Amino acid sequence: MTLLLDTHVWLWLQATPEKLAPSTLAKLEDPGVALVLSVASAWEIAIKHALGKLALPCPPMPYVSTRLARHGLRTLPVELHHALGVADLPPLHSDPFDRILVSQARAEGMTLVTADPNVLRYGGLMLPA
Repeated sequence: MTLLLDTHVWLWLQATPEKLAPSTLAKLEDPGVALVLSVASAWEIAIKHALGKLALPCPPMPYVSTRLARHGLRTLPVELHHALGVADLPPLHSDPFDRILVSQARAEGMTLVTADPNVLRYGGLMLPA
């Protein structure tokens, strides 16, 4: 099983894992489950940090990079078919970062882990955080 983490889920996993449901946290900690962070999430983290909307203990480059390496997560680049796949999504959510994550999860056959009720409305392979 491969889990694509929504940005907030990845951030919670780093700093406040108690925000995650125990069953979800157990899956995220299972060594047999592959965890993936989209490059779109790294972009979102960088933007929110630069705008002062996301406090981090250090700049985004070392924060994200070291934690990805520490936990063995791989990154998923945003490909053309991911971007164009957004056109096939119903307008359930207006956030472009969330919409690209849904498109990526669908295109790659990954389960998207999120606590966002609007994202969960897309259905398909979703795991509530």
